[in-house]
Amino acid sequence: MNFLDYRVRVTDGLNFYIQCKDEFILGIYHFVSDRPDPLIIDGGSNIGMSILYFKRQYPAARIISFEPDPNVFKILQENLRSNKVTDVELIEAGLGAEAGTVGFAADDKAGGQFDPTHGDSQIVRVERLSDYVNDPVDFLKLNIEGQELSVLQELAAAGKLRNIREMVIEYHGWADGQQLLGELLMLLSQSGYRYLVHDFDSETGHATKPPFKINPGVPWFCLVYARRIEQTP
Repeated sequence: MNFLDYRVRVTDGLNFYIQCKDEFILGIYHFVSDRPDPLIIDGGSNIGMSILYFKRQYPAARIISFEPDPNVFKILQENLRSNKVTDVELIEAGLGAEAGTVGFAADDKAGGQFDPTHGDSQIVRVERLSDYVNDPVDFLKLNIEGQELSVLQELAAAGKLRNIREMVIEYHGWADGQQLLGELLMLLSQSGYRYLVHDFDSETGHATKPPFKINPGVPWFCLVYARRIEQTP
């Protein structure tokens, strides 16, 4: 597909459209940096549209990218190579509370999830985010299909959550799963962040639109934007 001045390979038209709309038009990962080379961690890079967006805003940005789906990871590599994107560390792994391996139910699009029961799923590598947060991080993006709270809890336990200046997290409220948004927001508040919660536009997140109806069998999603509040002496 041709998009702006990029040539990208995509998994499917719908997810490509959603990523272009959300990231390049609506600017869900927009942030303002006072340096030309911000350090960005991209958890759940998929085919790399978010990386292309970050690099368009900050060409000198340094990016650490995580993507666990083996087939999607190959497309990610190709897209960065064909568009001559540099200063990106690509890590073929997901993010979780513990480093190791886990079953992964891939959809070869944008919705693969960890599957601890293994079953017919493939095995993928898992990394702890704290192992990569050794310097102040200007921006963290987490779109990791339900692992967001455990990753932030691990980062906090390692004493590194406050190394993140600004972040956008896609919270996944899976059908019939635990609702953990309250715990996630409490963790951010206790760690010195102010946050905003957003339920996407009219094309996304239909379960959160009025008239409201609680249906435990329907998944829902929202974005959490958070920024660390500097403490004055």
